[in-house]
Amino acid sequence: MRQPDIDLPSRLLEALSPWRTAQTWRIGFSGGLDSTVLLHLLATLAKTRPLPRLAALHVHHGLQAVADGWPAHCQAVCDELGVPLQVIRVSVQLGASLERAARDARYLAFAGVTQLHDVLLTAQHREDQAETLLFRLLRGAGVRGLAAMPAQREVGGGYLVRPLLDVSRAELERYAHKHGLRWIEDPSNADQQFSRNFLRQQTFPGLTERWPQAVTSMVRSAAHLREAQELLDELAEVDLDDALAHSRHVWLGMPSLALDALIDLSPARQRNALRHWLAPLTRLPDSDHWAGWDDLRDAAHDARPKWRLAEGELHRADEHLWWLSGSWLRQPLADIAWNCPSRPLELPDNGELLVVGEAPAGPLQVRYRQGGEVLHLPDRGHRDLKRLLNESGVPWFVRGRLPLLYRGEELLAVANLPGLDGGALGDWHLHWQPPSSDQGLS
Repeated sequence: MRQPDIDLPSRLLEALSPWRTAQTWRIGFSGGLDSTVLLHLLATLAKTRPLPRLAALHVHHGLQAVADGWPAHCQAVCDELGVPLQVIRVSVQLGASLERAARDARYLAFAGVTQLHDVLLTAQHREDQAETLLFRLLRGAGVRGLAAMPAQREVGGGYLVRPLLDVSRAELERYAHKHGLRWIEDPSNADQQFSRNFLRQQTFPGLTERWPQAVTSMVRSAAHLREAQELLDELAEVDLDDALAHSRHVWLGMPSLALDALIDLSPARQRNALRHWLAPLTRLPDSDHWAGWDDLRDAAHDARPKWRLAEGELHRADEHLWWLSGSWLRQPLADIAWNCPSRPLELPDNGELLVVGEAPAGPLQVRYRQGGEVLHLPDRGHRDLKRLLNESGVPWFVRGRLPLLYRGEELLAVANLPGLDGGALGDWHLHWQPPSSDQGLS
């Protein structure tokens, strides 16, 4: 059996070999044992190997008085190793889980500083991976959750990489003692009110006493589940291929799926495809909340169903599923005077409006549909707007925020709809750029 602590530097370099062309390696540096060893390893290797530029990042949560001294400790370590340090102070939004709130704040800070082609390195090790698997198993996670922490994933403009997942905490401790490293002991790590601390201090000692290879076996299981999730993702891509075909309303710029491409799949494949599609958009629902998908899918043809999720809503209209979030969930401000139609008009909570071509004479005003509107078309006479929208197949959730251009009480144009957008009245068109529905959660 190999001596793992002896070849730790070469194992680290092997794990990081795909990332050697990055511009910068940023090390998430808490000052604890794990990140101290990672930082020391990289700083030492950089003296003899051509590595990307190193930079350390310390996130200060401000949750404990003792933590106020940690940035100074981290600065001293970085000065000794010749690695620049950036300290980011974050505000933790307290909720049901302090652990999760602190983690969310930390990774939001990581995403904010990780630039294009940068790699952010964090020091989670083998025991962390096993704890993650067991913790998620106890919470009833599915295959994606039980795959535990991936070795790499996208963050900000670059990638987050965990190069020590195959290294045990004991190996890190041996390295630290061998090189005389100093690190911070977080007093909150002794508090068993936190679930991971309870698992670490109460559960794992008993497991490893009875089954010495428990941690290694659990990490192996997580790898098997990760492979299974990759196969499920591939299946989802196949199932979504037809469903991602654009509708006739591509100008909405919204994530959407063709419903008929999904309903012929088995319920399990429907959920798998939707999980894959929703993952970059919102936190996924637990098993109890997937009934919302059944209700949305099975609603009557003329119904207006929606499924509320953590970061938005899934609507069904025009035989498509539409993802709405952000400004799309807020009622836009109506009755806006447009005094300079030669320039784009910013619509509060509703994107941007402009006239392409020579704008009609004013004074002009932008309104939204209230009901009963009539549009005069030169070749068709006065037409009820509701019927015109039905003919155009505009999804129902768009109709109340589709910009209408008025001159006095005369409705001149409806944005973006060919034949209704002003072209019939002159050499101009009313163009609307809707608000983005992209939350950027990937």
